Amino acid sequence: MKLALIVNPFATRVTDDAIAEVERELARAAEVATLRTEHPLHATELVTESCRGGADAVVVFSGDGGFNEALNGLENDVPIGFLPGGGTSVLSRALGLPAEPLEAAQQLADAIEHGRRRRITVGRVNGRRFSFAAGLGLDAAAVRRVDEKGRANGRRPSDLAFVLAVVRTLAAQRGHIEPVLEVKGYGRAAFVFVANGAPYTYARGRPLPIVPEAEFELGLDMVAPVRVRRRSLVRTAYELLTGHPRPGKALYAHDVDRIEVVCDAPTPLQADGEDLGDVTEAVFEAERGAVTVLA
Repeated sequence: MKLALIVNPFATRVTDDAIAEVERELARAAEVATLRTEHPLHATELVTESCRGGADAVVVFSGDGGFNEALNGLENDVPIGFLPGGGTSVLSRALGLPAEPLEAAQQLADAIEHGRRRRITVGRVNGRRFSFAAGLGLDAAAVRRVDEKGRANGRRPSDLAFVLAVVRTLAAQRGHIEPVLEVKGYGRAAFVFVANGAPYTYARGRPLPIVPEAEFELGLDMVAPVRVRRRSLVRTAYELLTGHPRPGKALYAHDVDRIEVVCDAPTPLQADGEDLGDVTEAVFEAERGAVTVLA
C-alpha cells in the first residue's frame, strides 16, 4: 500500500522526532511518502495531488485546522487517518484515537494491516467541508479572538485560550445576547452550534458535549440558544457546556440533512475551529457516508 503522510510542521505537538517515530510506525504497514505543508490550505493541495497520484491512503499529522484542509482536498474515496498533532485535535480523539501521536500511529498502522475502516458523514457549510463542528456567532467570534492573539512560532494557542475567548466575547456584550438570526423552520436564536459528532470540543482534556446526540454515522445536529441574559449567564453557560439546555431555551435539530440560517447582520462563521469570515447566510449540509476513515 502507498500511503501519503501529510505533516503540518507548525502544529503544536509536531516535531522532527515525532515525525520520525510516526513514519517508522506507519512504515510497517505501508510505503510512506511524507509531505510537509508550507502555507495555509497547502494540505488541501497535497491531499488532492496524492489522491490523483495513486496514493492508497492518506494520513494527516496535524491539528484540526490541517484535518479540515485535508478533508477538503480528499478525492476518489481514498481512506484517510488523523494523527493528533495539535493542542486539542478534537477530530482524532472523537474518532477514538489515543491522544499521543505515536500510540495513534500504532492504531492506524493496525487499521491498515487489518483493513479496519469506518465510513462517516462530513458536514459542509457554504460549500466548505467540516469534520466535527461548525458555528455561527459566539464560538466563531471566540475563534477569531484567539487567531487575533497570533501564534507563537506558527503554533496556535491552547484550548484554554479558546474558552477564555468565549468568556471575553460574552463580556464584550455584557453577558447579554438577543436573537440575531433566523434558523429556517425552527425560529430565531442568538447563535448556532452545528455538530457532526461528539464531543463538540475539549477543554484541557475534558470533553464538552454541547450537542451530545451527534454521531459521525448520522446527519447533522444543531443547538441554537434563543438568547443569553446577564442574570442567568452562569447557569446558561453550564447548561450549554454540559449539553443540557432547559426546554424552550434553545432550538434543536437531530440527524438532519440541511440547516439554513439567515443573519440580521454579518456574523462570524467557523468550521472545525477555522475562521471563515462574516456571513449573512449559512447553509449547513450533511454528506452522509462520504468519507472512509482509518480507525
